[in-house]
Amino acid sequence: MDTSTDSNNISNGVNNIVQVHLWISGQVQGVFFRAHTKQKALALGLAGWVKNLPSGRVEAVFQGDKTKVEKMINWCHHGPLSAEVTNVDIKWEELKDIEPFQSKGFYIKY
Repeated sequence: MDTSTDSNNISNGVNNIVQVHLWISGQVQGVFFRAHTKQKALALGLAGWVKNLPSGRVEAVFQGDKTKVEKMINWCHHGPLSAEVTNVDIKWEELKDIEPFQSKGFYIKY
């Protein structure tokens, strides 16, 4: 997968809102990665979700201003101090409907 932060300008054209899907590998479970991700995303004003995967990775979707989403991607490359991130797979997605994300804010999926 592409690990660059270049979105190729995928957005809906409204206020430069973009959406990105990440899969984060390494020692990212059992280190409060999801809680720290939620805290950082909310501080940046992003919508979306984060969850643990059975494979040991963490999956996340972020939606919001492109500059803020890129800051979140950069943070995910290292995560909280207790994490050891080895890889971040990135997929920029076309926005279809921002309402479900915006209405829920950012949350942890279980």
